[in-house]
Amino acid sequence: MADQSFLDWPFFEPRHAALARDLDNWAHDGLSAVDHGDTDQACRTLVSQLGEAGWLDHSAASDGETLDVRSLCLTREILARHDGLADFVFAMQGLGTGAISLFGTTEQKSDWLPLTRTGKAISAFALTEPGSGSNVANNTMTATRDGEHYILNGEKTWISNGGIADLYTVFARTDDVLGAKGMSAFIVPAGLPGFEVVDRLQTIAPHPLARLRFTDCRVPVSAVLGAPGQGFRIAMSVLDVFRSTVAAAALGFARRALDEALSRVSTRHVQGAPLIELQMVQGHIADMALDVDASALLTYRAAWAKDTGASRVTREAAMAKLFSTEAAQKVIDSAVQLFGGDGVQCGQTVEKLYREIRALRIYEGASDVQRVVIARQTQANMGGR
Repeated sequence: MADQSFLDWPFFEPRHAALARDLDNWAHDGLSAVDHGDTDQACRTLVSQLGEAGWLDHSAASDGETLDVRSLCLTREILARHDGLADFVFAMQGLGTGAISLFGTTEQKSDWLPLTRTGKAISAFALTEPGSGSNVANNTMTATRDGEHYILNGEKTWISNGGIADLYTVFARTDDVLGAKGMSAFIVPAGLPGFEVVDRLQTIAPHPLARLRFTDCRVPVSAVLGAPGQGFRIAMSVLDVFRSTVAAAALGFARRALDEALSRVSTRHVQGAPLIELQMVQGHIADMALDVDASALLTYRAAWAKDTGASRVTREAAMAKLFSTEAAQKVIDSAVQLFGGDGVQCGQTVEKLYREIRALRIYEGASDVQRVVIARQTQANMGGR
């Protein structure tokens, strides 16, 4: 079992420790039985299992409550340590309905959240476009008002759960104003006329990803989240909450890599002695443990700050995501190195982790973008003194 002493840190309340231990036990017993041969079907199975067990309750806020970021982070860390696809499924349920949790009307919440929280509906977050990756203010997809409807036209790409989702939170421009202004958010159910999945995207770690096209797709005015023109603020608010959870997922991958490496060097012998007795190996293990703990401190600082009342945690979340994803890449690489030839054999846990971690340094704000964010926020903080 992975080290759980971090649960005694002052960032957490007793309920968080209970959540972590209960989920860890559940994941150990249940996730190993899921067949990953068909990625789409595996995701559907995992959504159902997580929903039936009640874990998806943490992916959306109840009426009158806010999202508990520490619970989101703990859930992602533990699921990632056990099964990267289970973490993906949980994360997309939260991200896909985050705008509904934070900005939805009572009716919008009652229509969708009971379904996504029980695993009866799969959600997706459709923000990225072919010509705008990290700079979402350059999005060009349009939503034109026509009486009591909006008509959607444009494309989205790299959309997680694309092709299997039942609802999509879609961002489109409702005004000719360039930049962040003029963008709105919509709830778009799958299967509407004019909405099609035009390409399924394959990656080094299999996940359901797709390119979407909207051609004169009509949605009712009641599908707008918040108010027209608030789309950019809605998107940034959702990402502000969930960016820390990407750091938590990377932390989960890193913890699993450290566990696997410790097991390997404790049982593998060279010249009659375990590998762990070699000082160079001890150096690798020490560096890995240091990166894991530093990642955990940054991740749960950001989550704690948000949960205890900070209106925005842009700097803290950016630091957590940048450090944790980059550190996890190093930790996993060290684990592969300690496994030797076995580490690059298909099917080995460390080999799977090596493929899983790479995307986390790109999505929800690439590492270099996080550096820009941190620099600007640091400069702004200094200017206010």
